[in-house]
Amino acid sequence: MRIVFGWILMMAMAGAAMAGDNGIIRKQAAGGVAETVDALASAMEGAGITVFARVDHGAGAQSIGEDIGASQLLIFGNPKVGTPAMKDDPVAGLFLPLKVLVFEDGTGKTMIAYEDPKAMLEKLGGVSEDAAYLNVMTGALAKFTDGVAQ
Repeated sequence: MRIVFGWILMMAMAGAAMAGDNGIIRKQAAGGVAETVDALASAMEGAGITVFARVDHGAGAQSIGEDIGASQLLIFGNPKVGTPAMKDDPVAGLFLPLKVLVFEDGTGKTMIAYEDPKAMLEKLGGVSEDAAYLNVMTGALAKFTDGVAQ
């Protein structure tokens, strides 16, 4: 009984750390928000991925006298991967380029969040769930975020 309960608890915790019901994957980062986004951007650019923008939500909030803590969104992509998705369904352009949010949660932990590409694009009728580019997107997001996660 204890072994079964422990296994169930371990699986539940692993699922919670990976993806919620809404397809959002969350991981705890090893460093602070700016440091984590710097590391992600550097690794991505080193792999030939274009970083299109870095949005500082925390600074935006501060500009109106509000405080949401440190929060930055990294927007990035690779036309070799995204173009086939948009050829399958042009509406995929609403979801691309890909994004990773790095933020400080209410307890002071630096968290990484991104939407699972399969969950994100399955909403579209023209994108097959076994499309090769989905595996590339999923693998790249996991690799880069795991590299900065604890």
